[in-house]
Amino acid sequence: MTTGRASAANSAVLVACAAGLIHAAFSLYWALGGRWLLPTVGEWAVRAVDRSPVQAGLLLGAIAAVKALAALIPVGVARGRLPWTRFWRAACWVGGAFLVLYGAVNVAVSSAVLLGVVTPAGGYDTEAMVGHALLWDPLFVIWGAALILWLRLSSGPAEGRRRAG
Repeated sequence: MTTGRASAANSAVLVACAAGLIHAAFSLYWALGGRWLLPTVGEWAVRAVDRSPVQAGLLLGAIAAVKALAALIPVGVARGRLPWTRFWRAACWVGGAFLVLYGAVNVAVSSAVLLGVVTPAGGYDTEAMVGHALLWDPLFVIWGAALILWLRLSSGPAEGRRRAG
């Protein structure tokens, strides 16, 4: 890997990590009782926290832990600090593809609703649609795209020869 390529790969994995940790931080914040931006996730989230704060807090705490691990593991792999590199890289490919697809579909759907292209029969939660169109789901796309970019840029020469042949 060239120095420029290594530097770009390093930047990509750090961008992916930052996007994932932002998601994790908000989940943890909400798990601990914070409310800022919670309505941008959806009215269902606000109701869940109001109805069962302890249960919702435990669930959100678990979600925060999973997101944090998903954000940090690629950095550990990139730094050569984790065993089973091939396993983790494969998991990152799956996770990156999922994040891009999930985020892009939700951005497209929520944007279509906000633009009036799609009109849900029962109406919709404007604050949640804006949150998904402009914040949470674009952040998923960035996370996944940066993860895939890191994987592509950090692939070894043998992988490059196999693809070319």
